[in-house]
Amino acid sequence: MSYETAEAEEEIRVGELWDEGDTGVLRLPSGRLVRGRGLRRPLTPGAPEPSYGLYLLGKQPPAVPWESHWLRWRDFWLPADRAAARAELTEVWERAVRERTEVACRGGKGRTGTALACLAVLDGVPAAEAVAYVRAHYDRRAVETPWQRGYVARFAQRQ
Repeated sequence: MSYETAEAEEEIRVGELWDEGDTGVLRLPSGRLVRGRGLRRPLTPGAPEPSYGLYLLGKQPPAVPWESHWLRWRDFWLPADRAAARAELTEVWERAVRERTEVACRGGKGRTGTALACLAVLDGVPAAEAVAYVRAHYDRRAVETPWQRGYVARFAQRQ
């Protein structure tokens, strides 16, 4: 299946970005690369650091040496502020053209997978196919709960 967006023709590789083969890196249909990961496992020594991170946690994450934002999002649930979630995810998607961006929660599956599926929707993947896209290209267990799947399915409607 092919997903096309107006962004697909845009020059994606402007700055220093992720290596597509790195653990957790998801290539969106436009060519943008975003890393998803679980915070319970520390970064591998020598692994590239993001320039921008969005952290999906119930409580404020520890400080990191790169620019980051925290989105209050309890484990197995949905973002506490849906409007803020859309704005933050749009920011990650826009920055991914020129920066190493990452999205992370504690385990790297449910909340992270849900966020990555929403990024896929922003990138032109039909909302009904976004969970399958992320499961095929990021982690087969991504997006853990029925309400997370429903959130992704309705994400395109909340503009």
